[in-house]
Amino acid sequence: MEGPVWVRVEVPRGSFVKRRPDGSVDFVSPLPSPFDYGSIEDTLAPDGDPMDALILGRQRLVVGARVEVEVWGRVDMLDAGVPDPKCVCTIRGGGPPGERDWRRVWAFFARYVRLKSALNWVRGAARPTRLLGVTRHPRR
Repeated sequence: MEGPVWVRVEVPRGSFVKRRPDGSVDFVSPLPSPFDYGSIEDTLAPDGDPMDALILGRQRLVVGARVEVEVWGRVDMLDAGVPDPKCVCTIRGGGPPGERDWRRVWAFFARYVRLKSALNWVRGAARPTRLLGVTRHPRR
């Protein structure tokens, strides 16, 4: 994804709950999100929802906030057999993620997919849920 994009925040950092634009609960995560998390406007991911985006940085955004971000990479995972990519972003002008940020992204999703896999199994969706990789975009 080239250039800055707009993200609508659905999960503030530290929260377990993902909310829809109307404020209703969309999903309760097995782990609290260590990043602000939302979706990129005017996109469509393979799961039929807008493309997910995690926003790295010190800020703690609120549900519904609309922020301009730069995309620096992507987390590729399968969720119950369906590709579920997530863009790795920072607030526009905030610069690229550091090495510590990339390690935190990997560590979080490595744990998240194990717990989400168990949750999917309990729900009867036993198809694969796994982390496929974390990719950094080339420096601009």
